Amino acid sequence: MMNSRLLAILLATAMLAGAGCSKKNTKADATTGDSGASSSASEQGKGMDSMSLDDANSILANRVIYFDYDSSQIRSDFNDLLAAHGKYLSTHADQTLTLEGHADERGSREYNIALGERRGQAVSQTLILNGASASQINVISYGEEKPAVEGHDDSAWSQNRRAEMKYAGH
Repeated sequence: MMNSRLLAILLATAMLAGAGCSKKNTKADATTGDSGASSSASEQGKGMDSMSLDDANSILANRVIYFDYDSSQIRSDFNDLLAAHGKYLSTHADQTLTLEGHADERGSREYNIALGERRGQAVSQTLILNGASASQINVISYGEEKPAVEGHDDSAWSQNRRAEMKYAGH
C-alpha cells in the first residue's frame, strides 16, 4: 500500500514538473517573442556556471519550498526554483544536499513526521527529475518539531509547512 502511494506521488510530481516546463516556454514565447526566448536560453546556458550558492541574487539562494495544508504536492510556483537546484546539482556532482521536511502543529506528532518525510521526498524526486543524482540527496523529517515561526494561526502555519534545502558546507 505504501509503495503504491509513493508511486502515485512520484508520477504526480513527474507530471507537474513536465507541466511546469511547458507552461514556462509558452509564457516566455507569448510575452517576449523569439528574441526574448533566445536571450533567456543563453542566460540559462551561461547562468549555471555563474550561479553560486553564496550569491544572494541567485535563484539558488532560495532554498525553502512551501506546501499547502496537509499536502506534499509541489506547488507550481516552485517549479523553476527546483529546476535550477536540480540543474545545479547535476553540474556539481561533488555537492550534497539535505532536505528537511516540516509540518505545522496540526495533526499528531507521528502524522506530521510522516508528512514532513513525504514533503522531503517530493522535493527530492523533483530535483532528481531535473538532473540531480539520488546519491546527492538525504531526506530527514522534523514534522512539527522545528517551526520556522511560532504561532497558532494561518500565517504561522503557512510558513511552517515547508521543506528546506541545506547544502553541505553552506
